[in-house]
Amino acid sequence: QVQLVESGGGLAQAGGSLRLSCAASVRPFRSYRMGWFRQAPGKEREFVAVISSSGRDTYYAESAKGRFTISRDNAKTTVDLQMNSLKPEDTAIYYCAADHISGGISNEPDRFDFWGQGTQVTVSS
Repeated sequence: QVQLVESGGGLAQAGGSLRLSCAASVRPFRSYRMGWFRQAPGKEREFVAVISSSGRDTYYAESAKGRFTISRDNAKTTVDLQMNSLKPEDTAIYYCAADHISGGISNEPDRFDFWGQGTQVTVSS
C-alpha cells in the first residue's frame, strides 16, 4: 500500500522557518517526481514546488521562489521542503504528492497519483 506521510508542520512566526518532510513508500521511488502543494481555508489546492526523479531539476510557484527549497533523498525515499522567510499567507495545509514519470512534468494536482494526508503550517504575524 502506497503511503506518503508528512511531518514537520507547526506554528511559526512571520520571518521564521519550518522544514517539512515526507516519507514515501512509492516504489520504485526514482520513478516518481515529488511535489508539495498547499491548501488554505476556502481556497483551492495550489502548487508549491516539484522535484524531478533524479533531484536535478526543481520548479517553484512564484510565491515560493527564493524562500522555499525542495529536495529529495532517493536512498531514504524522502522529500523535504525547507521554508524560510515565512509569511502569514503561507498558512495552509501542506501536502506531499507523487507523480509517475511516465507523463511530462506538471504542476497540476490532477496529474499526481498519490497524496499524503497533509500537515498544518500556521504563520503568525
